Formats: sequence, C-alpha cells, structure tokens
Amino acid sequence: MDKAFKFFGGIFAILFLITAGLQYNDPDAFLWIVIYLVATLVTLGYVFNKVPFIIPAIACVLGIIGFFYLMPEKFEGFTIGKGDIKNIEEAREACGLLITAIVMFVLALRIRFKSKSKI
Repeated sequence: MDKAFKFFGGIFAILFLITAGLQYNDPDAFLWIVIYLVATLVTLGYVFNKVPFIIPAIACVLGIIGFFYLMPEKFEGFTIGKGDIKNIEEAREACGLLITAIVMFVLALRIRFKSKSKI
C-alpha cells in the first residue's frame, strides 16, 4: 500500500510542477508559481520520507482557506466566453487550491497514520 501512496505523491509532484510552469502567462504568475512549487516540494518530500505531518497539514488548511476566499459567489464555470473572465479566473484558482488541499490532506493522513497501519 505504501508504494501506491508513493506513486500517488510522485504523480501529483509532476502535475504540480507542470501546473507551476503553466502559470507563466497568468496576471499574478509569481504567486501561483510559488504555490504550485511548494506543493511540488511537499509531495516530493512525502515520496522521499522527508516531510513531517505538520507541513502537508498546514498546506491543506491554507488551501481550504484560499479556496473559500477566492471562490466567487456566483460560479460561472471554467470556460472563457461563458461568463465574466474575472469570475472564471477566480473559480479556476479556487478549485486549483481545493485540489491541492485535498492532495495535502491525503498525504498528511498517510504520514500521521502510517506507523499505526499494518498495510
């Protein structure tokens, strides 16, 4: 089971790294590149057993806070041309933080309960 979680962490490390690279044309690119690079480092830290429980736990909480802060009141989807561009951009960013928070939650739980698990 541990190999499955390591694989999961490795896949998301690659995905977070790609996502960081895709932020270059974003209006606030630096912030989002840093966010996704930190997520990459945390997942890599998990893969190599170098990250304590508290790091992904804090990243999870920050991601959830960011999700609720950024999510627009009126969700208009993710496709440009179907609503207000600012609203769509905020929804995309909020959902990116939610995905990051979910991954960090899974990693934090695995680190926390790994020693207690027989699997």
